[in-house]
Amino acid sequence: MGCTTILVGKDASYDGSTIIARNEDSANGEFEPKRFVVVLPEDQPRHYRSIISHVQIDMPQRPMRYTSMPNADTNQGIWGEAGVNEANVAMSATETLTTNERVLGADPLVELKPGQGKPDDVDYRPEVPGGIGEEDMLTIVLPYIRTAREGVARLGALLEKYGTYEMNGIAFSDDTEIWWLETIGGHHWIAKRVPDTAYVTMPNQLGIDEFDMDDAFSEQSEHMCSPDLREFIEGHHLDLSVEATTPFNPRDAFGSHSDSDHVYNTPRAWYMQRFLNPYDEMWDGQDADHRPSSDDIPWARQPERKITVEDVKYVLSSHYQGTPFDPYGALGDSRTRGMFRPIGINRNSQLAVLQIRPYCPEGYRALQWIAYGSNAFNVLVPFYANVDRTPEYLEQTPLQVNTGSFYWANRVIAALADSAYAETSTDIENYRQVVGALGHRLIIDTDAQCSQLENGEQQVDADASSLLEIANETMSSYLKQETERLLTKVLYVVSMRMKNRFNMSDD
Repeated sequence: MGCTTILVGKDASYDGSTIIARNEDSANGEFEPKRFVVVLPEDQPRHYRSIISHVQIDMPQRPMRYTSMPNADTNQGIWGEAGVNEANVAMSATETLTTNERVLGADPLVELKPGQGKPDDVDYRPEVPGGIGEEDMLTIVLPYIRTAREGVARLGALLEKYGTYEMNGIAFSDDTEIWWLETIGGHHWIAKRVPDTAYVTMPNQLGIDEFDMDDAFSEQSEHMCSPDLREFIEGHHLDLSVEATTPFNPRDAFGSHSDSDHVYNTPRAWYMQRFLNPYDEMWDGQDADHRPSSDDIPWARQPERKITVEDVKYVLSSHYQGTPFDPYGALGDSRTRGMFRPIGINRNSQLAVLQIRPYCPEGYRALQWIAYGSNAFNVLVPFYANVDRTPEYLEQTPLQVNTGSFYWANRVIAALADSAYAETSTDIENYRQVVGALGHRLIIDTDAQCSQLENGEQQVDADASSLLEIANETMSSYLKQETERLLTKVLYVVSMRMKNRFNMSDD
């Protein structure tokens, strides 16, 4: 499954928040309708069984409440994807990663092996469950962790015990730290703390490009890994460093550098960093420091200015604007405009931007910004995460098209506007600005109301939660109004461009 992730350290963000964000993209030829829900402790499974791999796991007692972005159709499992728990720990799971044959040979993925026959049959073979995967990870980890670091430790232990059937990257954040975990083969993993002053770009490739093994096996201040990783690397000759003094590069050891990477993956990292660091280096032409096909684009770098939520939305919606590779642009030609896989692609399912604000009290510290559908044509909207319910407009997503649902309204707008990009882009930009401004205003006002409650020493928790739910409903109501207004405009523009139009009328 293709996805794109950006992580923003607290000193690189505009307000000192930690920000983790990811597009969840459907597989080619598919769409996955999504929902935004709250899972209460009483609704959390005590015994978990994966639909895809059939792995079964007993869950710890006393789960916490958490938000989730599950599939509307659960025939393939929950696929919770992104959420924040009541301890204000955020998790995004997962970014599908690439690997190489050496890793898969040394530690094969743990895939479901179907059973054969009946127990009394001569050729009977019992089913062997597979490992955990994207379907499972948020549900079996997020309700049980109180820090980002605890998230790494819990998921790492689950990977060691049950294995995984796919290569994935997972982000954890709290109000001080962001950690990024990458799986290696079936049972191994590494994790690195995102520098506070940096951002990280992840485009479906194993990304960490420098890892301090000594730290991982001692203080673990910025690195963690599976306990036998040293022996695994040495025993299977995975370290490709030429010099003994060269820092260990996991991307070289565990990742891939295929021709398809240079079409599907590396161009996305190139464009995100080109936007966030436009003057640090030369990005275009024969003398460019990095090109769309470069295998050495940094995993993390310091931005030239503080990064806003709007910057995150822009890069995760981008389609190579201002370059010859933009499918909607006037530069380049028919060959270049379809050369690279866009970030804002037709099969974006949902975007979650998880913002943990250290300057706010715990009761309203976490925001979950949400967009549905193709990011080139939608809007990012803030909702408070410390609530017991979510607005119906985002929670109730039917399996059939219905523009009374935020998910489906966005899908229809994108499908219509794609064929009239130039004519509809101004209306879509205005929609983003109007809704975005209201979102920021609503946060300011609601934060102030919650602060007054605390100063008055009233029933802070219950009253603040009620205020947050009211704010979310207000945001949802306004969002529905503006989304329906945009849909009306876009439908009119596209209808006037139909091939069976005729300019003479009898009015």
